[in-house]
This record gives sequence, structure tokens and C-alpha cells, in this order.
Amino acid sequence: MSLSSPTAASGQNATKGLYESCRQCPRKCGADRAGGTKGLCGEDARLRAASACLHFGEEPLLTVFGGSGTIFFTGCTLRCSFCQNYQISQQGMGREISAGEFARLCLSLQDAGAENINLVTGSHHIPAIAEGIRTAKDAGLTLPVAWNSSAYESPESLDLLEGLVDIWLPDLKTLNPMMSRSLFGAEDYPSAAKRAIRRMLALSPLHIEETRKGGETREKILSGVIIRHLFLPGRMDDTVMVLDYLKAHADGRACISLMSQYTPVPFEGEAAELEARRTSLAAFQNRLVSTDEDAGLRKLIDSYAFEYLFYQDLSDDTSWLPDFRRRQPFSSALAKPVWHWQDAYGE
Repeated sequence: MSLSSPTAASGQNATKGLYESCRQCPRKCGADRAGGTKGLCGEDARLRAASACLHFGEEPLLTVFGGSGTIFFTGCTLRCSFCQNYQISQQGMGREISAGEFARLCLSLQDAGAENINLVTGSHHIPAIAEGIRTAKDAGLTLPVAWNSSAYESPESLDLLEGLVDIWLPDLKTLNPMMSRSLFGAEDYPSAAKRAIRRMLALSPLHIEETRKGGETREKILSGVIIRHLFLPGRMDDTVMVLDYLKAHADGRACISLMSQYTPVPFEGEAAELEARRTSLAAFQNRLVSTDEDAGLRKLIDSYAFEYLFYQDLSDDTSWLPDFRRRQPFSSALAKPVWHWQDAYGE
């Protein structure tokens, strides 16, 4: 099937209008991204991406047998000082892709055996990505589509993805406004993230099925929400605050994923950028999670008795940290590359 559509021109015009005086995310920066001005997300109206791969490091419901078909977008609505993907989220690494190229990436991942299409950090490009998903579906995409984000999004923007996205993978990073101001430059993150997650829960009821391959049975998510929380070393009280909220508002309606993988990143960049990052990271203990903290987290999470929970095993292995300068940004055990921003398409 052709990757073009008789309604493509009208769709592009509507998309362009949403980038003028941009109000897509809670920052509402007002940049004329359609005119080439970059918003606080670091991006104008051009959709850019850095990598596409089969990823085996996501929750088991997503990776199942074939891996999650991830596409990593350039730019971000937040400025997380500890971001492991900072090369693409904050330093602009990546290249422009059209709706047709986006569709071909989705179909390439589907052909490679992906269990789903996992769209990573696309909050600042929802109109363009919605257009791309429609193009991909018209061209034969049948996999569930997952939206992998910080949850720093407006419900109105998320509504543009209704009927296009099946699975939502929001972070709930913190409910402490002082921490979100220090770490993300967004004191309103807690209230914005809660609004976004409520909308995601309303859009996609939880639907998990069993699937078999070679005599083995595994669970696979087809619809619903997986809410992720990354424990920051030394900030147990902040994690308790998040888990209390999730128990009250998401238990039984979403899967909860508590992550203990916090890893200091060996950042590179200009001196001013690195100094600003060091100042921000002073808000918590920038180190690996200790064995005592891990034991405390396990005891804590058991006390909540969440209906559906994932918890990572503690590890001091830092080889999983990505480097998007490489065609294989991750370790070979963690991901299988399909496309890289320095490739001509299909190479």
C-alpha cells in the first residue's frame, strides 16, 4: 500500500497550525515552531529521530519474545539533569524524518519481529507523530503502539493520540515540586504528570493476554498503562509519596514498574552545561542504589500489595547506558539496531 494519502496535504496543514505559538506541552512556551523557531523542547516543527531498534530491556509485558520496537525522538519537554538519553533529548542528536520515513521505520520494526511500536520521548511532537502513526497504519502496521514519555504533557495534546496509541508508558518521576524544579526546571511537573496519567488511564483500559512461542507461554500487553517510577538514591520519602499516590489512584487499573537502575551518567558537553548539571544533581545523591536501599525498597513495595507490579533486580552494571553516536547505542544483549540517524534509510 502507498505511504501517501489523498488527505495528506490537509493533514500537514492542520499539523503545521499546532506548531504556531506552540502550546503543546505544559510549558506553553509560545514559540513559532512552524516558522523555524525552537521551543523550550529544543525543536522546531521538523520531526527528528535518532535510533530505531528491537529493545529487550523494557518490562516483560512489552518485550515478550520479539522485543519492543523502539523509536527514539530528538528533543524533550523536560530538562532532566540525570537523563541517560541526553545526547538526543538535550543536545539535538538526530535527523529529520518525514511521515513516510516514520511509517517505514514502523513497518521495518514490525517485519523484524517487534511485539509493539514503542515511541520514546515524543511529547513535543504529538501532532506530527499522530500523522505518522496514521500513515503507518494505512500502510499495514498492525502492532500495538506504545507511548513512552515523562508524562509532562497536556491532556488536550494526548487526545490527539486517541485511537492511535494502545499502550501508555508514563514516568511518574516525583510528586515533590522542589525536586522537579531542581532536576527538571518544571515545578509544575507533579500536577501536570498526574493530569496526563489520569487521561491515559481513561483512554486505554488494561488488556493483557497470553501468547505462546515454541511451547513457552508469556504475557503480552495489548492495551493499558504501565506507570514507571525511578528511585533516586537517598530520596526514599519521595518514592513513598509516589507509591502512596499510585496505590490510591492506579492500583488495579495500571501496571506499576518500580525501577532501581539509577546510574550516574558520564556526561559530555560544554563547560557551562556541565556546571549547570552538577548544580542540579546536588539535589540528591548522584550514585548507584545501595544494597541496603534495594532491600528497603523491596520491603516497602511488598507492603503495598499492588495487583500488577514489576521490580528490577539491583545491578552495578553500567554497560547498558546508551551512546547514540553509535549505530548500536546499547549493548548487543539489550537491543538489536534497525536504523540509526546517520544511516541513509534502509542501510
